[in-house]
Amino acid sequence: MQVGIGLLISLLLILMDATSSSPALAVPQVLDQKPDAVIDLMAQEGVTLVKGRWRYSDTKIIEVDHHRVGADLGPSGPPNRTYDLIPHAGVADFDDSGWQEIDAPDLEARRSTGRLCFNWYRIAVTIPDRIGNFDPTGSTMVFEIVIDDYAEVWVNGTLPLVLGQTGGQVIKGFNAPNRVVVTRRARPGDRIQLAVLGANGPLSKPPGNFIWVRSASLDFYAQSRFESARERVGGIVRVDPALDQVISSTAVVEKLAGGFSFTEGPVWVPGKDGVEGYLLFSVPNDNLIYRMTADGDVSVFRTKSGYAGFDIGEYHQPGSNGLTLDRQGRLTINQHGNRRVIRVEPHGDITVLADRYQGRRLNSPNDLVYKSDGSLYFTDPPFGLPKVFDDPRKELPFSGVYRVANGKIDLVTDDLDAPNGIAFSTDERFLYVNNWNQKKKVIMRYDVQPDGRLSNGRVFFDMTTAPGEDALDGMKVDMKGNVYCTGPGGLWIISPEGRHLGTITFPENPHNLAWGDDDGKTLYITAVSGIYKIRTHVAGVRPGPQAGS
Repeated sequence: MQVGIGLLISLLLILMDATSSSPALAVPQVLDQKPDAVIDLMAQEGVTLVKGRWRYSDTKIIEVDHHRVGADLGPSGPPNRTYDLIPHAGVADFDDSGWQEIDAPDLEARRSTGRLCFNWYRIAVTIPDRIGNFDPTGSTMVFEIVIDDYAEVWVNGTLPLVLGQTGGQVIKGFNAPNRVVVTRRARPGDRIQLAVLGANGPLSKPPGNFIWVRSASLDFYAQSRFESARERVGGIVRVDPALDQVISSTAVVEKLAGGFSFTEGPVWVPGKDGVEGYLLFSVPNDNLIYRMTADGDVSVFRTKSGYAGFDIGEYHQPGSNGLTLDRQGRLTINQHGNRRVIRVEPHGDITVLADRYQGRRLNSPNDLVYKSDGSLYFTDPPFGLPKVFDDPRKELPFSGVYRVANGKIDLVTDDLDAPNGIAFSTDERFLYVNNWNQKKKVIMRYDVQPDGRLSNGRVFFDMTTAPGEDALDGMKVDMKGNVYCTGPGGLWIISPEGRHLGTITFPENPHNLAWGDDDGKTLYITAVSGIYKIRTHVAGVRPGPQAGS
C-alpha cells in the first residue's frame, strides 16, 4: 500500500478532529492497566533482548503523475499532478539495509528537516523466551510509541484504515501514544517487522522544530489478565435437552461494554487487508454508529447515522437501526429519521436503496436482511417517527415488509401492525418476521417464492402469554436452522420445528444480535445500555462476503 501526501494529510486532519470519547466503558480494560512485562525499545538492552536494530530514513515529498476524480469517485479522471512521499517503507519486504543504523537511546535525537516534514523508523523484533521472570507465551503483545508530533504504525507490512478509527496504527493525536495490539497469542521466536512514519505538526502551521521519539516499548499482558477482567452476567434457561447441541452447559454471558442510551442493529464486519474483524452497532437515540474491536475498544464509527434535520430534537430515535452487509461487504443502513435504506459505497458516497413506496415516504425502516441473490428485505414500522403510529408525518396507512431488487421496491406483506426482526431460514425457503406488539408477540413464517414474493404466512411461534415486558425485536438464524429472537425475558432459541429450546437471560432486555468472530460462533447481543456476547456450538448465518457461514 502506498501512502501519498494528499491521503496522509487528509487522514491527519480527519483523525485530529475526530472524537474518541464514548459513554461506554469497555470490558476488559486490561490494556489500560499496568502490563505484566515491558521491553523498553529506547534502551539498548531492550533492543538486544528482541534481537533488533533501529534503522532510520528521512522522507521526501515529491511531485508525481496522477488522475483527477472520475465518475466512480476514484482517480479515473483526466491526468493531473499531485504529491507523494518517498520512500514507501511500510511494506514488510522493504529493503532498509542501506539506511542509517541508530542506537536505541539516540531515538530522542531530533531528526528530519523541520517544518512540514516526515521520516521513517524501522525495527524487526523477535519475541524472547523470557522477559525477566515472565514467560510471554500466549500473552498479548502491544507496541506503544509516542512521536513528537504524530505517528502511523505499520505491522508486518499492513496499515489498517477503518472509518472512525482513532489511534492504534493510525494517528492518535498531538504527541499521543499509538498503541497497537501486535499479537494476542505471542510465541517466542516469532519475528515481527515494525515501521513507523513520523510527522511534524501541526500541519496547518508547520513548526520550526523536528521529529523525535519520546518513548517506544513492547508491553506484554498475560492471558489470565483478560479472563479475570471479563464481567460474567446473565444465564441460560434450558427448556429442552436439545439446547445442549446449540450452547454448552458451561457457556457464559459476558458484558463487553455499557453506558449507552439504547443499542441496536449489530453486524460483524470480517477482517480484511490487515484489519481485524469488528462489531458495528447503532445507538438510534443518539444518532450514532459505534465500532467495537475484539479488544473491547469502542469508538464512534459514523455520526448523524440516521438524521440531520433541523427538527431532530423532536425525535426519540432519529438515528440508524438495523445494519447489515451485502455480498460485496458494503454496509447497508436503515435510517429512522431519514426514513430510508442506504448503502455505503467503497468511496464513502451513499446509494439510496429505498425511501418511498408508490410515491409515499416509508415510515422508518427498522431491520433488514439480504437474500443470496442480492435482493434486500426490510421491515418498516413507524417507531422512528416522533409520535410513532400517530405521527402526522406518516404517509403510509400500514407497516410493511418490503423487497428491493433491481432498483424496484415491492411490498411483500403487511400482515403485521409492527413488523420488526427479519431473517431467512438457512436454506432461504422461509422468511421469518416478528412483531413488536405487547398484545401480539408472534413470529411469522412465510414461504419464499422463486420470484422473491411471499406466500402462506402463518404463526411460527407465539410468545404473547410469556411473562416479561418486552415484545419481539431482533432475530437471527444459525446454520442448523434454529431461530434466535429477542423477546420477553431474554433471547429465545427456537428449533426449526418451532420448539422452544431455551432462553439466554441478561441483566437488561436484549434487543438485537449478530454472529461474529472468525468462526461465526460468537453471538453478540445489543441490549438497552450494553453489549454482550456468548459462545455457541453452532455457527450463525452471517451477511457479507462470508454469507452462509
